[in-house]
Amino acid sequence: MTALTLTVDGGIARITLTQPEIRNAFSDEGIAEITTAFRTAGDRPDVRAIVLAAEGPAFCAGANLNWMRRMADYSRDENRVDAGLLAEMLRVIYECPKPTIARVQGDVYAGGMGLVACCDMVVCADTAGFCLSEVKIGLIPATISPYVIRAMGARASHRYFLTGERFSAQEAHRIGYVHEVVDAEQLDTVVDGWLKHLLSAGPAAVRACKRLVLDVAEREISEQLIAATVEQIATIRASSEGKEGVQAFLNKRKPNWLPG
Repeated sequence: MTALTLTVDGGIARITLTQPEIRNAFSDEGIAEITTAFRTAGDRPDVRAIVLAAEGPAFCAGANLNWMRRMADYSRDENRVDAGLLAEMLRVIYECPKPTIARVQGDVYAGGMGLVACCDMVVCADTAGFCLSEVKIGLIPATISPYVIRAMGARASHRYFLTGERFSAQEAHRIGYVHEVVDAEQLDTVVDGWLKHLLSAGPAAVRACKRLVLDVAEREISEQLIAATVEQIATIRASSEGKEGVQAFLNKRKPNWLPG
């Protein structure tokens, strides 16, 4: 069964979860499909940005029941392999070289929280609910934790990891897990606005900015980190795109990556 669709048009890749009947909950097969889709879109030279969306009332409810039934009988070694595949999917999304946008139209639970946290930008409908429900069934959100904690911070994670309580879209915005909360009818307007900004920026600069955040976030401001940032700006200033962008700005013209 196919868990998603991938389309590319006008430089935008759209990955849409297409199993609303099971609330877009994923299995090991679904994890493999999502991983492949992000790798494919990330590697395509014609793709400038990626939008992750979903069909139906829920965005993603985490692991599906059939997968959980199989996991219930796994040995520790089998669980390690299984969790490793989920961890690889999350890493591929988080480190995808192209900017990623999560368009969240409905509820996000458990492992689905990791999917959203791995995206660079998140807009959600004001009716969406969020929940790190693992403790309710005696588990912990371990594999998704590096990304969720970066998204919402340690303080909020202490509360919501431990209680497993559902929280609102407005609370998700307050703690920094999502960037914008809007009426469902406005989701595409926000996504389109972000895409317009992304497509107007230098493609190499966008990729380098994303890498910069990944490299610098949560790190001690050491001599090594400072030296690395000096090298990064020197490299991009000396690149053809960097030179073109500065010259275009100084000469009050459009850079060559924008249509005339």
